[in-house]
Amino acid sequence: MVDEATPTYEDGDASVDERVADLLDRMTLAEKTGQLTGVFSSDARADPYGSHTLKDLESLVRERRIGWVTPFATGFSTHNSPAVVPRIANRLQRIAREETRLGIPLLVPVDAVHGHANVAGATVFPHNLGMAATWNPALVRRAARVTATEMRATGATVNYSPNADVAREPRWGRTYETYGEAPHLVGELAAAEIDGLQGGMDDAGLGGSNSVAATVKHFPAYSAPQRGEDAAPNDVSMSTLRRVFVPPFERAIDAGAAAVMPSYSSVDGEPIHGSRRFLTDLLREELGFEGLVLSDWHGVAFLYSQHRTTPSLKAAVDQATRAGLDVASIGGREYADLLVDSVEAGTISETRLDESVRRVLELKFRLGLFDDPYVDPSNGRDVVGRSAHRDLSLTSARESLVLLQNDDVLPFGDETEELLVTGPNADSLDTLCGGWTVAGLSRNHGTTVRDGLETVTDTETTVSFEPGASISSATDIDAAADAAAAADAAVVVLGENWYVHEFGPESMTGTNDEFPTRSQLELPAAQTRLLERVAETGTPTVAVVVAGRPLAIRPESRLADAVLMGFYPGYEGGRAIADILVGEANPSGRLPISIPKSVGHLPTVHDYCPSPRPLGDDNHPPAYDPLFTFGHGLSYTDFEYESLTCSDDRLDPADDLTVTATVSNRGSRTGTEVVQLFVRDVVSSRVTPVRELTGFERLSIAPGERNRATFTLTPSDLGIIRSDGTSVVEPGRFEAMSGGLSADFTVTE
Repeated sequence: MVDEATPTYEDGDASVDERVADLLDRMTLAEKTGQLTGVFSSDARADPYGSHTLKDLESLVRERRIGWVTPFATGFSTHNSPAVVPRIANRLQRIAREETRLGIPLLVPVDAVHGHANVAGATVFPHNLGMAATWNPALVRRAARVTATEMRATGATVNYSPNADVAREPRWGRTYETYGEAPHLVGELAAAEIDGLQGGMDDAGLGGSNSVAATVKHFPAYSAPQRGEDAAPNDVSMSTLRRVFVPPFERAIDAGAAAVMPSYSSVDGEPIHGSRRFLTDLLREELGFEGLVLSDWHGVAFLYSQHRTTPSLKAAVDQATRAGLDVASIGGREYADLLVDSVEAGTISETRLDESVRRVLELKFRLGLFDDPYVDPSNGRDVVGRSAHRDLSLTSARESLVLLQNDDVLPFGDETEELLVTGPNADSLDTLCGGWTVAGLSRNHGTTVRDGLETVTDTETTVSFEPGASISSATDIDAAADAAAAADAAVVVLGENWYVHEFGPESMTGTNDEFPTRSQLELPAAQTRLLERVAETGTPTVAVVVAGRPLAIRPESRLADAVLMGFYPGYEGGRAIADILVGEANPSGRLPISIPKSVGHLPTVHDYCPSPRPLGDDNHPPAYDPLFTFGHGLSYTDFEYESLTCSDDRLDPADDLTVTATVSNRGSRTGTEVVQLFVRDVVSSRVTPVRELTGFERLSIAPGERNRATFTLTPSDLGIIRSDGTSVVEPGRFEAMSGGLSADFTVTE
């Protein structure tokens, strides 16, 4: 029984609505604004704008009632041990609960974008582009459950993930954070991640004590920046915005995302953090989003300092609040105080403020933080990076690897007695993980490619190692070539290193003129020369490319006998690569993004819109001419598409249609084929893509057997998008395509 003196908001038997209403009615203006801003602490090298010390955080929580605290961040944080982080979280929660007037607990957000990777020893999954290469929503969901479990064990409660950006500009330094170039694939995988993080939404909470709030980002468009420059304008038409970039966010909202993060960019001349058209009219009123809108790191300040749509920071705070922003993620004391000034001056109404505070409090209640915000510090070491989690990471890494070409050299057989491993990424753990990961960890946190091959090869095989080259310069290519000449096979591990955003921080990647940069998709000359010298020996040569983007590797593909692509496969990536190379695993990854022949071939996307050829086809290169196509990937067995059928050849505009693809395994070992369904509107009132991905399914097929993938096409899959965002299914002929087969159907009047 609750004591009569217990306020309603502390009564666990009261409804969330009752508790929120009671607490909101008790709050002062300063307490309200404190709930709408956050602060963080990390090594200043990880953020050019600096950070607070832990003592600063304690003071801000105690004295200014700050409601959001991130006590650890990416890259080089000095207090990110799984034994230390939960104690920090508990300390801050204790101050909030026991040393403030109303005892409102904190939300602790983190960027756990491929596992809880900002904590040392956490389970690190392939980056999103790698997870997208699995084409496996169930696996994405399971990985997200692990991420949420490890987050909660350390006291974190909000994840700044998933990323629902559709990658249309591979020069962009955040390409690896996306689920690829197809809106349908991005939407399905983002929805799966949300379900895994949140554990299912219900009135009692966010799926239990091992669930966290998901933040889908970066609304509504961020991933087609001009020049490939991070946060540059996304200069897209409104119909393209609605057709390509908005649908994954619609899918994420339908999946119950607790929060949305706006893009740093501007669209149609409006910076999103200050745009009522996008944050209120589109996001809330049209798409029906009812959760929190959280700023990207410095999104509000950038309205004043970068976009220059306001004359002062105070005006930027007003503009963002009126646009529909709820929380400034790291606004700190200054943001909170400016909000107080705005309400007292009448430029922001307290009613508008209450809308945002109510959403924050509701999330805290649903996460169960008022009932118990603390974690058991001893669980951190037991839960973070536990063996079952690492096993799932290894499975994910295996499924994420894409075999791009193979001239009958893979898998390595028993005749491979001497194996050379060389290249800048052959013996590096950091480069297997990429950004948003604690850097500089010891080898016992994971497995490099060199380690993996030494582990999986039998005792009859000798694995030798020569670095050959660094990321951008030669070290001893001659030694690598000599070793290759004496070997039965050579593995040359190339690619990019660790970076975030615009290929920083400098301490990991060198200067802005040093690869990787957004002006260069080709590998540095030193890497290509290393591969060339090894291949010239005549030894069967495999190029393994580890990168965050689809690099233009045409020269390397001509030099190597086989090419294996890994989009930052994580701590278990070295073992996974080795398993593929020796045949312990059959490659099943498929490209979630096209690989261009060169920067000059950009843009290179599979769902391009057709255009006239005034001088005839002979005078134009193909509109889509990639080095490796979207959806491409080889296996160690052979699949044959036997048939593609539609349930009807004529249907009404409001009807669904069933499409079935039958696939057989003509090879000698069990394999997994990713069946991809594309649809084309043959004649339409607006220019529409030559094909659009509308469905996919993974089929495991034994030798000599066949399996079927069944898809349901809905009116939303067939509609064209008008400039005002409305969709309509027009009558006429459509074409369904899969595996080189096609089937026609007609939508009637």
